[in-house]
Amino acid sequence: MRSLLIVFLLSLGLAARDQKFTSNTSNFTSTSTSNSNSNSGSPSKAATNPFWTIGTRVDTSILAGLVAADAITTQRGLSQGYREANPLMRPFVTRGPAGQAAGSAIGFGSAMGVAYLLHHTHHYKAEHIAMRLMIAGEGAFVANNVLVTR
Repeated sequence: MRSLLIVFLLSLGLAARDQKFTSNTSNFTSTSTSNSNSNSGSPSKAATNPFWTIGTRVDTSILAGLVAADAITTQRGLSQGYREANPLMRPFVTRGPAGQAAGSAIGFGSAMGVAYLLHHTHHYKAEHIAMRLMIAGEGAFVANNVLVTR
């Protein structure tokens, strides 16, 4: 876990170092050509980077599938006599499938919230790195659950 945190922090540092900055004047519309109903001085719509790209949709779908697989394998493990190792999720998963669904929804929503927050603050590389790390972590949890409950 410690090494994963170190890799994540180093990745954020590299992403911040590689970020390119451009002049803001090219993103604004000209006030002489705009009419009185338009927002002069606001960024043009073409200059914004959309959140829901193909890559984000694929990453979100993969993460949702892994969260569902984690929920199923966790409930299977609990029925075989194992216990939940995550102390934050333990109160949810011990309440059965409904609690598991609530806990999984909170976890998935938090992951998507972090990705959107990074996107909204224009940390696009950090957004992609964080999303891929969340997918890798969830995949490791699912693999662990499958190996333990065999």
